[in-house]
Amino acid sequence: MGMQTDVLLTQPLGSTNTFKQQNGTVLGPCRIKAIYGTAAALAGTVVLYDGSSSSGKSIGTISTPTAANQGTFYILMPGEGIKIATGVYAELTNVDSAMLIYG
Repeated sequence: MGMQTDVLLTQPLGSTNTFKQQNGTVLGPCRIKAIYGTAAALAGTVVLYDGSSSSGKSIGTISTPTAANQGTFYILMPGEGIKIATGVYAELTNVDSAMLIYG
């Protein structure tokens, strides 16, 4: 079985809460393969939406560890990953940074 698509990394999530490609354009339709992030002092959450705001379709909520217990988190998605139809918007609570590995 060959590779289905290139795997790429987004920029760290910025103040607009929409993930961007490395060239700065907003991430469009894709498949999320994994999520990488750095934890804050307190346990937190990453809430993902398919769209450009929190009114988009909810993808899910990821609970994150505290920085003292873990520091970073990496979640690998099974199979072909999570299919995104339009783009990825995120709400971070007590998370310093998040990036998506996508294809």
